[in-house]
Amino acid sequence: MGLPFTRICGSDCRLLPRNSHNGARATDLRDRSPIKTSNNALMNDLTQKRCVPCEGQVSPATAAEIAQLQQQVPNWDVIEVDGEKRIQRVFTFPNFQAALDFTNRVGEIAEADGHHPALLTEWGKVTVTWWTHAIRGLHENDFIMAAKTNAIAQ
Repeated sequence: MGLPFTRICGSDCRLLPRNSHNGARATDLRDRSPIKTSNNALMNDLTQKRCVPCEGQVSPATAAEIAQLQQQVPNWDVIEVDGEKRIQRVFTFPNFQAALDFTNRVGEIAEADGHHPALLTEWGKVTVTWWTHAIRGLHENDFIMAAKTNAIAQ
């Protein structure tokens, strides 16, 4: 009793207890430098947002919206797979266990928000890909989750 609850998005909206997530330090595969987000106030705003239910009744983000949102999640690339735009980032770690721990933390926030990525966990790296399956493209929810993923990696 007394637990704060939050509404999550997805095909079955429901209330779940909020969890706190502690992140592991990770590096970006491209520049091998620590991921920095504390100086990016825009990203901090995204990390405070929650995913909204999106079951295909909205259109994918426009190119202009994607460009604006992408500025708020540094080091994420817009890619296209099977005609669908997605955002993707590779995080590196010192070993498999650290990569697996990161994968599990991303899985926890995905469950909490009801929005799930593609995760590829390998020795020393994790590739995270976000997109909104219901609209076959990108939505603000994907950028919210990318910002939360960056926060975990800190």
